[in-house]
Amino acid sequence: MPLDELARRIAAHGLCSAQFAAVKSIPDFESDAGRVSPGLATHVREAFRAEGVSIAVLGCYINLGTPDDADARFQMGRFKEYLRHARDFGCGMVATETGSVRADFAFHPENHGEAAFQRVLSRVRELVREAEKFGVFVAVEGVASYVVNNPRRIKRLIDEVESNNLQIIFDPVNLVNADNHKDQDAIIEESFALFGERIAAFHAKDFVITPEGEYKQVAAGTAGGLLNYPLFFKLAKQHKPWAYVLLEDTNPETLARTVAFAREAWERA
Repeated sequence: MPLDELARRIAAHGLCSAQFAAVKSIPDFESDAGRVSPGLATHVREAFRAEGVSIAVLGCYINLGTPDDADARFQMGRFKEYLRHARDFGCGMVATETGSVRADFAFHPENHGEAAFQRVLSRVRELVREAEKFGVFVAVEGVASYVVNNPRRIKRLIDEVESNNLQIIFDPVNLVNADNHKDQDAIIEESFALFGERIAAFHAKDFVITPEGEYKQVAAGTAGGLLNYPLFFKLAKQHKPWAYVLLEDTNPETLARTVAFAREAWERA
């Protein structure tokens, strides 16, 4: 929808910030590298600012795990473009997950191998070097099925990149699945212990396990949601007060309920 209308709808729910992905939010915007300019970024920033909404994170989710070097070059070119213009958007970080060896981002056993990790490490290092030039952050998000898939791998990535311009978006739901969800408390606690100081923003959603044993991500506040929000938000408030908490897996129909749930959970934590 038009940016001013999008900003008005966000503000109408009392929300003060958003994660912004241009290809999902600007009508007819193409994802080709070279489309972003200071003028475009300023236009977006001012449309949101007029409604009292800031852009917390620029979303440019690319597949850093692909073995296709030509494809990786193209995708990283788009990411670098967002890094160069992040400040024009009024934003300090550009976010991505680490992706898969498969082009469709689906799980592959090689995702959790050393070769895939080294490929992602090399590419994250390159993106972080670009971020350092412009005083912004590369924000990486771990996902259980992708290359950087657990708290220890996130910590290893941080240690081996060796730059404060690498930060983390922490989404505990992304790190659990049908096999390990009963260990969620340990995963959450380990995450804050290993890299709590590097968390730049949080994603908030939930998950359910269906009667058939299937793991499914859902909006925060969904009936039957299993995420331990008291623990998650307690540690979030302790480690990162006033950090951005960005809602995922919601839509205009569920947003009011999701916002109410998240606010109450935060106050209770």
